[in-house]
Amino acid sequence: MDLHAQLEPLRPLIGTWRGAAFGRYPTITSFEYTEELTFTNVGKPFLAYEQRTWSLSGQAMHMETGYLRLPAPRIIEFTLAQPTGQTELAEGTMVMEGGELILAVRGKVMNTATAKIVEATEREYRLSGDRLTTSFAMAAVGQSMTNHLSSHLIRVSD
Repeated sequence: MDLHAQLEPLRPLIGTWRGAAFGRYPTITSFEYTEELTFTNVGKPFLAYEQRTWSLSGQAMHMETGYLRLPAPRIIEFTLAQPTGQTELAEGTMVMEGGELILAVRGKVMNTATAKIVEATEREYRLSGDRLTTSFAMAAVGQSMTNHLSSHLIRVSD
């Protein structure tokens, strides 16, 4: 399937990425886990996205799905749904800096009535060759914007 021309700058992201990750937040005990991200070409002007995580013992943890769009040069839009009761609409920029592809977005969050309250998010993805690093910050449960998750992933499939 051909990649939509609008998405050509995102071509290096397509594939599955897996690796070690670390979580922290003022209201929880820090933890290590394994993260996997998949960006899939579906022949439309967006990439499908899936994220899954596991504890070090292999127990399933968080997951989320969504779509990544590049509606104009350097403009990124990310829509995400999470089983914990949140939807996230994130917007930001895509830049190339020193051979590194950098996506940085800020998200607005809608919460279901029973979900923990997440007010806003910030995500960054840095791709250099076959290495992808991520960071995720959030303002949630009464805390100001604070780094929550980071991962160091390598490409495991195209």
